[in-house]
Amino acid sequence: MRVAYIRVSTIDQNPDRQLRVDIEKNYIDKCSGSISFSDRPEAKKLLSNSNVTEIVVHSIDRLGRSTINIMQTIQHFTNLGVNVISEKEGFETIVNGKENPISKMLIGILGTLAEFELSRIKERQAEGIAKAKERGAYDGRPSGTIEDIEKFISKKSTQSILKYLRQGESINRTAKLSETSTGTVKKVKLKIKEGSIIL
Repeated sequence: MRVAYIRVSTIDQNPDRQLRVDIEKNYIDKCSGSISFSDRPEAKKLLSNSNVTEIVVHSIDRLGRSTINIMQTIQHFTNLGVNVISEKEGFETIVNGKENPISKMLIGILGTLAEFELSRIKERQAEGIAKAKERGAYDGRPSGTIEDIEKFISKKSTQSILKYLRQGESINRTAKLSETSTGTVKKVKLKIKEGSIIL
């Protein structure tokens, strides 16, 4: 079964230019690219359709919110033997029943870029902690009392909040996307303002 996956950023945006008539089904999500593939309504339906053999996308950035998310999505489909065809980049993940070495190389490059992204985030966090310590603003405390800054930064919720704040999202929007409270987002913003965390 050959399908197309289409994502447009807003409800007002018209997906018609991406619609395909030479395939059996169009899966269309109208949502922000910051939402991971597996959390999108139509993408979920696509993931659960075991009859799919080929997925056509306009470009690979339609498949995820970040380098690592795109890489994971492509690899997931490749592992299932589903051929992902990206028209803009001009590649297929599976050719003649075998994994395309060019796409495999691309996935490897995406993986390297994702690792680089994570290392840069950790480096910025370390710089922020060091600067906070210099100013005497570092709030590390003995274990069992109030959570120290390193533990706070390493939390999944904090990392999610930072990701959306870096994308320029508002406090309310960040709280919604990261599934946290506005109070937690404000706490992260305060740490950024103090210099304990570098955005």
